[in-house]
Amino acid sequence: MFEHNSQLTPKRILVTGGAGFIGSHLCERLVDEGHEVLCVDNFFTGARGNIAGLLDNKRFELLRHDVTHPLFVEVDEIYNLACPASPIHYQFDPVQTTKTSVIGAINMLGL
Repeated sequence: MFEHNSQLTPKRILVTGGAGFIGSHLCERLVDEGHEVLCVDNFFTGARGNIAGLLDNKRFELLRHDVTHPLFVEVDEIYNLACPASPIHYQFDPVQTTKTSVIGAINMLGL
């Protein structure tokens, strides 16, 4: 699907919200580029089906985790996509949505 760049140094990359629509596509791209991807998602809005094609890949790891709680992993890069983006989800639980966005970002900055 994607052209592999042989000059790229493989990295360990964390993608929060990795089972969401955008996150799953990013995970796929990063794995295709030869990186090791740690996908973190609490599955509030993400879906296992979005990452089904990656689950058997040795360079892909899935961790069910809520980013409002600290995470202790070592990575080279972080893509923080963990936050319900739909107004419907925001209206359903605005406090949790805001916590995910703010506290999740703070926790990822602490890595």
